[in-house]
Amino acid sequence: MRTVLISGGGIAGNTLAWWLARHGFRPTVVERAAGQRSSGAPVDVRGPALPVVEAMGLLKRLRAATTSVTGARLVNAAGATVARFPMGGNRPAGRTELEIPRADLAAILHRAAADEVEFRYDDTITGLTEDAGGADVTFARGGPRRFDLVVGADGLHSTVRRLAFGSEAEYVRHLGVWVAGLPLGGPAEDPQDVLLYNTPGRLASVHPARGDAMAAFIFRGPMVDGFDHRDLARHKRLVVEAYQGERGWRVPELLDRVRAAADLYFDSVSRVHLPCWSRGRIVLVGDAASCVSLFGEGSSLAVAGAHTLAEALSGGEHGAAFRRYEAVHRRRTEPKRRAARYVAGLLVPRTRIGLATRNAAARVLTPWSGLIVSRSARRGAARPGRRSAGR
Repeated sequence: MRTVLISGGGIAGNTLAWWLARHGFRPTVVERAAGQRSSGAPVDVRGPALPVVEAMGLLKRLRAATTSVTGARLVNAAGATVARFPMGGNRPAGRTELEIPRADLAAILHRAAADEVEFRYDDTITGLTEDAGGADVTFARGGPRRFDLVVGADGLHSTVRRLAFGSEAEYVRHLGVWVAGLPLGGPAEDPQDVLLYNTPGRLASVHPARGDAMAAFIFRGPMVDGFDHRDLARHKRLVVEAYQGERGWRVPELLDRVRAAADLYFDSVSRVHLPCWSRGRIVLVGDAASCVSLFGEGSSLAVAGAHTLAEALSGGEHGAAFRRYEAVHRRRTEPKRRAARYVAGLLVPRTRIGLATRNAAARVLTPWSGLIVSRSARRGAARPGRRSAGR
C-alpha cells in the first residue's frame, strides 16, 4: 500500500505528504486552489507540533518567519487600553511556541515536501469508490486514478468527508458564532500588539502579522439558512449587518474595507464530531476530522495529527494504523473541542454585564489566561484566501 492521495494542500496535507514520502510511500496532493496561498493570519506552532517540525529540519526556517507580536490589548471605543496581555511564546530564546503567518507555514511545509511529492493544483475530487484492493478516484479536471489509500486533509468543509462519510449537516455543528477576516494591505499602527475591541456579542480586531495587518470580526448569530461558504457578496452583507450602527474604535473604517474587499474569509465557527475518523481505505486528518474552531490550536494539531497518522501507517496494515492514529490524536483534540464554547464566551461576551465582568477580570488575569484571548483573536483573523480542496 504505497500510493496515497491527500486531498488538501494546507498544513495537515503538506506535513503528512513529507512524512509519508520519508517512510517510502508515494503521496499525491490534490488542491482546489491554483497554487499556494499568499495570505493568511498568524497561527501557532507549539506543543506536540514543535518536535515534529524540528525533526523535519524546519525549525530554523520557521523561526525566521515568526511575527514580532509580543502582546494583545483590549481597547475601548476611543482606542484606549482596557487591559494588556503578554504573549509569552515570543521570547527571544528558548521559545515554547512560534507565531507564524499561516501562508508562510504552509509554504515552508510545501517546499520541504515538493521534491518527493506530486502536487496537483486547481483540481478537486468528485468521486470515490473503494474496494478490497484500493480506491478509484475521479477529479474535476484530471483523469480518474486508483490509489491504495485516500486522506481527507481538506478542512471544515471536507469533500472527502462528504463523499465517504455523509453530508456536512451530519457532523458539523454551528456554535452560534461567525468569523470574518481580511488583509488590510499595509502595516498596523502598533507592530507588536493585537488590538481587540468588543461590544456585546461582537468583536473587531487588528493583528499586525508580519507587516501586513489583518482585520477580524467575530460575532454571535444563528446559523444562516442556505449558507454557502463561497458566496462572497452574501458574506459581506452578513458582516456589515452584524455591525450596523457600531461607531466605536475603527469599526466603520474596517467595515468599509469589508465592502471593498476582493478577498474575505468568512465562515461559521463550528465543531466537527465523527464517531470514527476512518472508513475502509479512507481517513480524515486536521479540521476535516476534528475542527477546534476559535481555540487557536488547529495548526499545531494538524501538524501533530499528520505526523501521528504517517507514523502509524509506516508500521503496517492500514486498518490497524488508522485505529492507532485515532486513539492517540483524539486524546489531544477532545479537550480543545470541549473548550470551544468557553473560549467563545470569553472572547465575545453576550451582554454588557458579561462584557464589563470580563474586562474587570481581565485586569487581574494571569498571562496564561491572556494567551487564550490573543490566540482566539488570531483564529478570528484566520485564512483569507482561496480554500483548500473540497472547501
